[in-house]
Amino acid sequence: MWKKNHKRSINDAVSKNITLVLENLLKNYENSQLPTHGKGYPTVVQTNILIRSMGPVSELDMDYSMDCYFRQYWRDTRLSFLGPIRSLSLSIKMLERIWRPDTYFYNGKHSYVHTITVPNKLLRISQHGDILYSMRLTIKAKCPMELRNFPMDRQSCPLILGSYAYSNQQLVYQWQNSQSVNFVPGMTLSQFDLISFPYRNFTFTRREGDFSVLQVSFNLKRHTGYFLIQVYVPCILIVVLSWVSFWIHREATSDRVGLGITTVLTLSTISLDSRTDLPKVRYATALDWFLLMSFFYCIATLLEFAGVHYFTKVGSGEIVIDDSEWEELIEEVGGDAFAARQLAARRRSSSRSVTNFTSPSQGNCASDADGLPPPPEQTSVRLTMERTTQTERRVPRWRQLLYCLAGDDRYRRQRQLEAGRLACNGEAVLVRVDRHLSSDRRLGGRPQ
Repeated sequence: MWKKNHKRSINDAVSKNITLVLENLLKNYENSQLPTHGKGYPTVVQTNILIRSMGPVSELDMDYSMDCYFRQYWRDTRLSFLGPIRSLSLSIKMLERIWRPDTYFYNGKHSYVHTITVPNKLLRISQHGDILYSMRLTIKAKCPMELRNFPMDRQSCPLILGSYAYSNQQLVYQWQNSQSVNFVPGMTLSQFDLISFPYRNFTFTRREGDFSVLQVSFNLKRHTGYFLIQVYVPCILIVVLSWVSFWIHREATSDRVGLGITTVLTLSTISLDSRTDLPKVRYATALDWFLLMSFFYCIATLLEFAGVHYFTKVGSGEIVIDDSEWEELIEEVGGDAFAARQLAARRRSSSRSVTNFTSPSQGNCASDADGLPPPPEQTSVRLTMERTTQTERRVPRWRQLLYCLAGDDRYRRQRQLEAGRLACNGEAVLVRVDRHLSSDRRLGGRPQ
């Protein structure tokens, strides 16, 4: 009982002593003056940061956020005391009655102190007047980014802090030691790797004078795995898929055009989706160049088919029908497109036969239509010309390409005339084959 009463009496004495110490500390204290006011040298504020988490890093808004413990140390000899304890942990209400540095973040956008369940602040005073002021902050700061190499880019996001009103002749900021910026063990970023975080002290000149400033730069390297899975690999597969049209027959126009248009529209969707999280910068990023080249390859497949269609269909005996004539044919056959084509072919073949009787230059077609057997060499040549639907080899391919790009009507009419001759020769060969088969059936033999 004696020990308990003695311990209780000591605690009462200490509490009374602390109360007296606090009353004496703030008796003649002026919280609007710096601790070194009138002494001829500035007040030194030492700082360190413990970062609990970082992110997200937004390319669209060009900013980043972080949750940290922000600590400041300075000495105010006006608050030194003598007593049985070495330091006092005071309520945050004491902050309103003492001087504290007006620290702010130069590149901050929206920062706040956590207040759940109470304001997350700590104030501690030692016997020599050393003050520790700690708080938990969520800082949202600007991060100017250069996105030319996106998504293989590296960014440096700074955090700059200093005094708002006191120049470097009154207040000086310093990092506390070589470990002033630390991270909680195991902290990671979802989209970046933290390479380094150098920090330094420097002087910033404003209109009001020179100010002491602290800066730490977070050097980040972006992960490319997400973009490989979501953009690069799908685009490569789509481009390869567009090359399938090279193995589709040139007569399958709807299939080849449909495949090309589908790949282009799919690339458009991927391109628009990849740009939603990026700012509208004036330059093209590495991802934009990749998508642009993918567009080029897909569109090149369509242009290749257009070139093939132009150079082959013109010399293959294609029947050119005007819109008015096509409407008349459709009305005659009752709306059947296939029957209309057959009717147009029969009319063209009959008109060519009549012309061949009167034209000496095209006598071969008339003689074939009459059933006269051509020489074997001529038959084989005609079959080859009917099957190979390519243009004449007398005109070089590069010149054909120039004619195609220039839209030369004279060359096209010449190819149409050659197509008519090829079609005439092919029809004569078919007539001879049909007569040969019918004669074999009448004789009761097997057709050869």
